[in-house]
Amino acid sequence: MALFKKRTVGKPGEWYYCLEHKKVEEGPECPAKDRIGPYASREAAQHAMDTAQERNLEWDTDPKWHDRNRPPAS
Repeated sequence: MALFKKRTVGKPGEWYYCLEHKKVEEGPECPAKDRIGPYASREAAQHAMDTAQERNLEWDTDPKWHDRNRPPAS
């Protein structure tokens, strides 16, 4: 008998995208370090990388974050 039970994180009905296996999974299958989510639906998890790319582009082009008129800090 095991003294310590391995606990999983997440629950059925939560969808994740596994970065290691490049697949959608429901609930905890892969370690949290290898997945992004949770998403409300399988379809949303399938588009996780597109969503991340769009958010990165928004961040990179946000004029409030990249203040080009400001002199560089010395």
